[in-house]
Amino acid sequence: MRTSTTLLAVLLVLTAGVAPAAAGGPAVGSTSDALATGASAAATSQHECSFPFTATDATGTEVTIEEPPERVTTLGPSAAQTMWEIGGKPQVVGLDQYATYLEGAESRTNVSAGGFGYSVETVVGTEADLVLAANVAPDDTIAKLREAGMTVYKFEAATSIEAVAEKTTMTGKLTGNCEGAAEANKWMMQNVETARDVTAGEDSPRALAPLGSGYVVGDETFIDSVLTAAGGENVAARNATGYPQLSDELILELDPEILVLQPWMEMAGLANQEPYASTTAGEQNATVVVNANYLNQPAPRSVVYATWNLTEGFHPDAFASAEWTARSEVTLETETPTPTETATPTEVVDDTEPTTETTETTTDGPGFGVGAVVAALALGSVLLSRRE
Repeated sequence: MRTSTTLLAVLLVLTAGVAPAAAGGPAVGSTSDALATGASAAATSQHECSFPFTATDATGTEVTIEEPPERVTTLGPSAAQTMWEIGGKPQVVGLDQYATYLEGAESRTNVSAGGFGYSVETVVGTEADLVLAANVAPDDTIAKLREAGMTVYKFEAATSIEAVAEKTTMTGKLTGNCEGAAEANKWMMQNVETARDVTAGEDSPRALAPLGSGYVVGDETFIDSVLTAAGGENVAARNATGYPQLSDELILELDPEILVLQPWMEMAGLANQEPYASTTAGEQNATVVVNANYLNQPAPRSVVYATWNLTEGFHPDAFASAEWTARSEVTLETETPTPTETATPTEVVDDTEPTTETTETTTDGPGFGVGAVVAALALGSVLLSRRE
């Protein structure tokens, strides 16, 4: 087993609404109506943003936002996805190549440089009032942007669902979308709690999420937290944190019953390759395939989509019996709003509704094709997006 430091070295080498009132309900202007209005106003007030707003970012820099930014550029797809989910989509003027799956992304400036990284010149050219940088953005890039006069906030790595919620809240405060952030977090946590509740009495299948070349997902990672919330046991988390490289012998000893794969891995036939082919999962062809964008990018939509997919793969009966929460159901008027609909994971309503459609033909892992996957097992792309 290698350490996280070794992992990074290898990476460098490889990459050189509310329910309608019932009939006979209170008339408009009644006491009940007034109370409801008051509750709504209180909820809105509770989640109002305040400017100027100051916070210290991952570089130790104190960042002050004087007023709600009209133009925002994101570095890292998790930052862009979060803006889309909290209602900040109209503010985004720039994003990178790995966020192009988001609806409307094509009308934004692509600030990626050739290969990996970001073009400082292009980012500056977006004339953004604020740059939101995921932790994957290099500190030297952040420094150059600040030298050019740009206001940049860099996030810490989100290694748990709770950390995703904190990052979402901070994004809302920085961009003036506090209420939207609160709604996104509520939607996310309701679905996570549903998954935990419906799988609580079930046996947890032994699961393993490979990354290629023996690298796997360990403990204290975003993917591990989602996998666990869905009722699985991440066998690699028993004695490893981060993204360790395991020997073939140890993988066989752990003997996963289910492999959690991304589409490019399925296309490359990873489950049929040793040592995975000789595990219980490989012998029984037991896999769960999850959209790479959602498994790799710590943001509210990712948590919901991945949790739904994994729960269905690990516990199909429990998944089918659960009352999932659709994004359109979530409001802040009450702590436990009455659902207006039951979420339907198998149908895509729009770009804010969950889906259990897991197979992709246009995203084999951010920025890579199948040929590169087979040659280098796409380790660089997987780890870059997972570090956000």
